[in-house]
Amino acid sequence: MSRIGRAPVFFDKNVQVNVTPENEVVVKGAKQTLSVKMQPTIKASIEDGKVMLTRENDEPKNRSFHGLYRALIQNAVTGVTNGWTKELELNGVGYRAAVSGKKLELNLGYSHPIIYDIPEGIEIKVDKQTKVIVTGADRGLVGQVAAKIRGFREPEPFLGKGVKYSDERIRRKAGKSAGK
Repeated sequence: MSRIGRAPVFFDKNVQVNVTPENEVVVKGAKQTLSVKMQPTIKASIEDGKVMLTRENDEPKNRSFHGLYRALIQNAVTGVTNGWTKELELNGVGYRAAVSGKKLELNLGYSHPIIYDIPEGIEIKVDKQTKVIVTGADRGLVGQVAAKIRGFREPEPFLGKGVKYSDERIRRKAGKSAGK
């Protein structure tokens, strides 16, 4: 049996978890509601503050789905209780960000500013014009938005300019050597 899939997902009183007849786990918190659609071979049951997952058989595909859905349900429970956060840093002369309404404006050294529409369920804050904080309940969406923003100007290895995650280390390369 999958070690991850076998572990229960614990949740507190502030979170409501329901299993629909369509085999979908719905996690409802104070502000957000997330749902995880599952394959029919994996079944979820709720017992006094925890979600347990079981699978029909030991086929390799079902074993992998067992651990996957347990992790997705855990991420949903964590998302509606605490939320997920990604921090990005802008390194470069004149690189800055600003939020106005539901749009993020980035100046990244191009001839024009980049306007990014913030998706529903995501909140973006800008700290000191060079730090962008992406928060939300859906872990996948937070990571996708952060990767999209980073993709506008990925950090380059010579000067280190670009948009990088705050915990990311950029491998620096030596520049041209003055030879004959």
